[in-house]
Amino acid sequence: MSTILGIESSCDDTSAAVWKDGKIVSNVVVSQEIHQKWGGVIPEAASRNHLQNIAPVVKEAMAQARCEWSDLSAIAFTKGPGLMGPLLVGGQFAKGLAQALNIPLVGVNHMKAHILAHLIEDPKPDFPFLCLTVSGGHTQLVWVKSAVEMEVLGETLDDAAGEAFDKMAKLIGLPYPGGPHLQKLAENGNPKAFAFTIPQTPGLQFSFSGLKTQVMVFLQKQGPGFLSENAADFAASIQFTIIEILMRKLKKAIVETQAKRIALAGGVSANGPLRLAFMELAKHQHCEAYIPAFQFCTDNAGMIACAGFELWKAQIFEDLSCSSDPRLKF
Repeated sequence: MSTILGIESSCDDTSAAVWKDGKIVSNVVVSQEIHQKWGGVIPEAASRNHLQNIAPVVKEAMAQARCEWSDLSAIAFTKGPGLMGPLLVGGQFAKGLAQALNIPLVGVNHMKAHILAHLIEDPKPDFPFLCLTVSGGHTQLVWVKSAVEMEVLGETLDDAAGEAFDKMAKLIGLPYPGGPHLQKLAENGNPKAFAFTIPQTPGLQFSFSGLKTQVMVFLQKQGPGFLSENAADFAASIQFTIIEILMRKLKKAIVETQAKRIALAGGVSANGPLRLAFMELAKHQHCEAYIPAFQFCTDNAGMIACAGFELWKAQIFEDLSCSSDPRLKF
């Protein structure tokens, strides 16, 4: 059996995990709270923090897994997409380890890893399946033919759903990261209190920039006491609209592909109302539904190690001259 060390450093979370004998046996994540005071991730600060965290995080993941360096079959790392500085830190660290241990180096596409997080724990979807991947930087509908063969059927034309959550939360005055705070505020709100237009986009493409503009213009027209009286309803209405956009396109994709299995992935898949809407749609469309455990939804090295294992099996390796790519294509 194989033992894969996974390293994730695409944004502001430093993570390391070990895949051993077909399962994740450790998954250590250290988040950088320093970015909260700026209302967003500062790439240079994130890079410095990754430099400080990566060696201790990898050491802790190996210790929790009770794994020796000589046990490793390969090193998997996030090659992209993501922030250039953080990707370089993780990539260079992974290269150094692979070279020192003389074992294969596996470069993992971050978005494909989110999808393959469904292979970490049971129940696991059989191939092929349709996956809605929703994160801070990406929103995609992907036809997953196998662990190494995937086709993007549709994606956002502008902003991602996660970015829309965060930026509209900021307009309301919520702290960073805004998505979880907006969800919490919306718990006591009426999702039908304020109506926003659903964007009309071709095929299976998404768009969220127009919704952000609607929200901003709407707020500008309100009186100074509007948010103090309507914050929960307003947050609930925003959340409802974003989820409605996602579900309409997912339903269209189910019909077009005749999918029998659907999956939800990416950091935004941790959103409770989105998960409920996804399960409800699956029921109505007579599809099997799959969502990873919460710890494997947000950025983590467990999904990198799992994806790395699949690439290792397929003998898809990187050489030591490979470079991290912040705009890595699917």
